[in-house]
Amino acid sequence: MKNIGVIVVIVALLLLGGCGCSGYNNMVSQDQNVKGKWGNVQSEYQRRSDLIPNLVNTVKGAADFEKSTLEAVVNARAKATSMTVDPANLTPENIAKFQQAQGELSGALSRLLVTIERYPDLKANQNFRDLQAQLEGTENRIKVARNDFNTSVQTYNTTVKSFPNNIFANIFGFSEKGYFAAEPGAEKAPSVDFSK
Repeated sequence: MKNIGVIVVIVALLLLGGCGCSGYNNMVSQDQNVKGKWGNVQSEYQRRSDLIPNLVNTVKGAADFEKSTLEAVVNARAKATSMTVDPANLTPENIAKFQQAQGELSGALSRLLVTIERYPDLKANQNFRDLQAQLEGTENRIKVARNDFNTSVQTYNTTVKSFPNNIFANIFGFSEKGYFAAEPGAEKAPSVDFSK
């Protein structure tokens, strides 16, 4: 009778240990996947940041281009490049701060591109058109990288919050990671007025 009790305890410990090892290894693998996807996101944002000085220099060549618009882009770029998030600390709060800084740069770039509409010579400049095409392509790459990141975060978060993995996640320090969210105001459709 005593031997049966010992055997049951040993079997239970082996099962628990096996589940724990498997769950731990799965969480490590998914954590590394999230970090890799984060690296891809940062790489695409860096690509955009690297294009901006060339774009600003090309636009500066336009004789009477608005200085304040260029300064806004340069300042937003400086703020966005100074905001970094350690891949080991991808909390929802840190992702939101990073996204806010990048969103300010996106807004400044959008205002720059709208302002350029008033400069037909600049729009005809081949260097500017090439840079604009590269920037548009980079924005698409950023969107894809962010979507891939969010997908990997969803898989990871589901794993660390599911039973019994949540027990091992707490023991080994695996915590929920943040997502990229829609920009504030994205839920409102832009108004279109052709009467002007």
